[in-house]
Amino acid sequence: MSDGFEIQQAAVVGAGTMGRGIVISLASAGIPVLWLDANAQMLSAGLKMATDTWAHQVTKGRISQAQAEQNLARLQAVDSYAALADVDLVIEAVYENLELKQEIFRLLDSTLKPDAILASNTSALNIDAIAAVTSRPAQVLGLHFFSPAHIMKLLEIVRGAHTSAAVLAQARQLGQRLGKVAVVAGNCRGFIGNRMLKTYADEARKMLLEGALPQQVDAALQAFGFAMGPFRMYDVVGIDLEWRARQLAGQGMDSPLAQVDNALCERERFGQKTGRGYYRYAEGSREAEHDPQVDALIESIARELGYRRRVIDDQEIIERSLLALVNEGAKILEENIAANSHDIDLVYLNGYGFPAQVGGPMNWADAQGLATIEQRLQALQQQHGEHWKPAALITRLVAAGKGLGNVGEGRV
Repeated sequence: MSDGFEIQQAAVVGAGTMGRGIVISLASAGIPVLWLDANAQMLSAGLKMATDTWAHQVTKGRISQAQAEQNLARLQAVDSYAALADVDLVIEAVYENLELKQEIFRLLDSTLKPDAILASNTSALNIDAIAAVTSRPAQVLGLHFFSPAHIMKLLEIVRGAHTSAAVLAQARQLGQRLGKVAVVAGNCRGFIGNRMLKTYADEARKMLLEGALPQQVDAALQAFGFAMGPFRMYDVVGIDLEWRARQLAGQGMDSPLAQVDNALCERERFGQKTGRGYYRYAEGSREAEHDPQVDALIESIARELGYRRRVIDDQEIIERSLLALVNEGAKILEENIAANSHDIDLVYLNGYGFPAQVGGPMNWADAQGLATIEQRLQALQQQHGEHWKPAALITRLVAAGKGLGNVGEGRV
């Protein structure tokens, strides 16, 4: 692949929510897109959604009618992998199932020209396991867009063990063309953003069982400056996504932390889209309303699991939520999954609604003083167990009198 290589023609496999947003992003940036989905109705609905999106942008004065027509002209629905043979880049955007993605990558590898880049929009799966089924692992990587992909600024570029420097450079250039904030992440479960989010969400779920309620957790974090708290976020995204993933994987259903989500989903309380989740929503409204039925359900589940509920104040909510992010972020730095703490902050500022004025979780930790952070983690370790043990990097930096911001290309 020469340095002059530029993506002239792209393809997207999958016409679900993510595929639609990615297609709109590519076409809006002037890149022609071939669009493939096994379900013709999904493709048709996707093309309509793209058309409607650009029409809406015209009415808002964001683009001209001519631009909308040019964008639409760049889209072409196709019905076979053979039609993708000459594209420079393909982005797979089907649901999170490793076997399905591997099957698609085998087909792409055998069909596409030798120098084409194969990318997956997976949010958590192993990029190396996907690359392993191809004859070109150097040209495989993750391009993790955030939903809705044509609006959210963040793009996590996931480098596999064999991804070439030239392919990473192309991905960065693509991010720039799409107007994204692109951050390179190493390959691990959840990459940077979702790996950290898991620790943050787990802490929120623990606090529900220990004595807090959804609106209290959300209100405390929103007062700190988050765009929305974790339970409001799950209502927007859909509580059923993780529930269905647990069922598909055949694991995690028995975890105490999943029991409230499981119970909500069994009652078809999937979130905002069904008018009921952690909150309730009046018909056609996005306004989250407190639902005492959910409080009663949480209290009942906590009792069944043997929790003795107590008063949890806002300060504890903020502290446990932020320190969970910081400690996992330090482990990510230590493992070289992120190049530096600034990249981690970019992910949280642009993908997860972290308050801009705080400058990201790692910046917040350095502002508190890393020695203070270590002490607070040790106190939580005493109270709540070994998962709070400070990351080895934090201990090392405190001993050296340095902060997380000192970890850069030279590594500490």
